[in-house]
Order: sequence, then C-alpha cells, then structure tokens
Amino acid sequence: MTALHWKLVLDANDPHAQAAFWASALGYEAEDNSALVERLLAHGHVKPDQTVQTSRGPAFRDLAAVRHPDDPYDPETGTGHGRRLLFQRVPEPGTGKNRLHLDIHATPDRDRDAEVARLEGLGATVLRQVKGPGGAWAVMADPEGNEYCVH
Repeated sequence: MTALHWKLVLDANDPHAQAAFWASALGYEAEDNSALVERLLAHGHVKPDQTVQTSRGPAFRDLAAVRHPDDPYDPETGTGHGRRLLFQRVPEPGTGKNRLHLDIHATPDRDRDAEVARLEGLGATVLRQVKGPGGAWAVMADPEGNEYCVH
C-alpha cells in the first residue's frame, strides 16, 4: 500500500496570523498561493471578497498554510506536498482542551528554556511546566490558545 498524503488542519480566527506565528515557531515557510489565487480570480472561480492582499499578492482570505522548507511543493500553486499545517477560518472560538497537539523539541544549540523564551517572544504563553518520570516539558498556547508542548 502506498503511504497517504496528509496535512494537519487547524481551525483559526485569523489564519494568516496563525500561519505567521507557526512559520516563525517551527522555521517553516508560509505558502505562497498568489499565482493560484490570481488564476482562480481571472477565471471567476474565486470572488475578490474571498481573498486578501498580502505582500506577495492575493491570498485566500480564509486559508493559510505553512510547510517545511525542505519538503517538495507545487511551484504552480505554492501548495506543499510534505509536512504542512493548514489554518482555516472558523466563526466560533476554540473551547476546551485540544484533543491533538504538537510537541516541539528544542534543538542542540538552544535548550528548552531558551526555546520557550523565543516562543513567548513570538506571542505564545506558558500554561504550565511539567516534570514527570518521562522528563520535563512546558505546556504552551499559541496566540489563539491552541496548546502544544516544548520538550
């Protein structure tokens, strides 16, 4: 059986702000879909009110994605074919604890405390520090309150 292609989709109030945060947090690249959006606008498949203007050109108003910089992507659409996070606008705010979360691992040149401080500088919040038999980690929240851990 061939392995399936997937992406992690996260609900967001502001997909572009979330994409910017997570691109900086993970060292990922924000996807540039402007060529695709321009084609869809030109053919009438997307209406102008479904887009926003970014520094790179038009983008989908309600969707923004980030991808790992080493993974393949389609140059005609800007869509990644590897490790991706896709943020989609939803009208309701998040409620309750995430049932799925990311674990971020500090790099050899930056320990966990330095990584936590860097992420706080990007707009994240430390929710609690955990120490257990399996080690220690920080439980954090991104700017919209989505929880993740830093090991």
